[in-house]
Amino acid sequence: MADIDVVVVGFGLAGKVFHCPFVSAVPGLRLAGIVQRKGDEAAAAYPDAKILRSFDEALASDAKLIVVGTPNATHFALAKQALTAGKHVVIDKPFAGTSEEARELIDLAAAKGVLVAPFHNRRWDGDFLTLKKVLDSGEIGRLVTLESHFDRFRPLPREGTWKEDSAPMNGLLFDLGPHLVDQGLALFGKPKAVTASVRSDRDTTAIEDAFDITLHFDKLLMHCRSSMVAADPAPRYLAHGTRGSFRKMGVDPQEPALIGGAKVPRIGTPGVWLQEEESAWGTLTIAPNPADPGNLLKRTVKTELGDYRGFYASVRDAIQGVAPLAVSSEDGFRVIRLLELARISSSEGRTVPVDF
Repeated sequence: MADIDVVVVGFGLAGKVFHCPFVSAVPGLRLAGIVQRKGDEAAAAYPDAKILRSFDEALASDAKLIVVGTPNATHFALAKQALTAGKHVVIDKPFAGTSEEARELIDLAAAKGVLVAPFHNRRWDGDFLTLKKVLDSGEIGRLVTLESHFDRFRPLPREGTWKEDSAPMNGLLFDLGPHLVDQGLALFGKPKAVTASVRSDRDTTAIEDAFDITLHFDKLLMHCRSSMVAADPAPRYLAHGTRGSFRKMGVDPQEPALIGGAKVPRIGTPGVWLQEEESAWGTLTIAPNPADPGNLLKRTVKTELGDYRGFYASVRDAIQGVAPLAVSSEDGFRVIRLLELARISSSEGRTVPVDF
């Protein structure tokens, strides 16, 4: 079967770190082009890819798959144009600016007979895969609460970046919120209700720079939290069950490794991608006998291998008709709708039922 030609649109952090390296590492996909309006960084990094200077060139190319890795406010318009042109599309998070836009893209893709997929790559984080394995094992008993944090320390707004501009799609809610909420959907399915605080905590800011979102499930609460004023970050995950707890600090090492110059090996070639340092492994604390709660056993849990190549392998298989998307377009819609409900909950000061 012939390789699927891919054009990645944008060569900022998204294109440089999250898309081009992993498209290039998946057999069956060929990084045919990169849209970089100016500069030569893409050409130097990927000499075999054609450098395009406009989105129109991407639409006119023979590429079957377009990856939208541009500023948030452009996602919907560019994805709509690509779908209209009959291209398969991957959209970096956020999938769209509103649930109405998300539904329009899904319907357009169906009418054109192509795929549209949200880039919810954090399902392939090593710490998330480890959490899932721990929960599936049943060792901590029935899960009661799960805290999922993505904290940063940026007390002053950064200059020269669109991410600090006042716009509904900028800020932490639509930047990191999609990852945390999507992981909740992947683990537990549809929540019953949402309670949220979406706010601006920094002294000077034009964006939503903090949020606390509680997803209500049957006898389970998931707290999704992010802040830009967390000098001492909370655990990435803290899971409490009826027989014990699991705590995981730190973040998945793939992004920092790539920023530091690491190269992603092609699937099928020697080499491991990417083992986390033992010092960052999580801790499992369990009560072998709940009737004796003072007798606790504690051990470290080796972090599973995180691998964003899995996302693009899934996209390849879906385009080839071999398997469904691991992250569906409906997942993209549900995440955006939950973020909208979080804003409603925050602004109205109430718990909001989930309406999808």
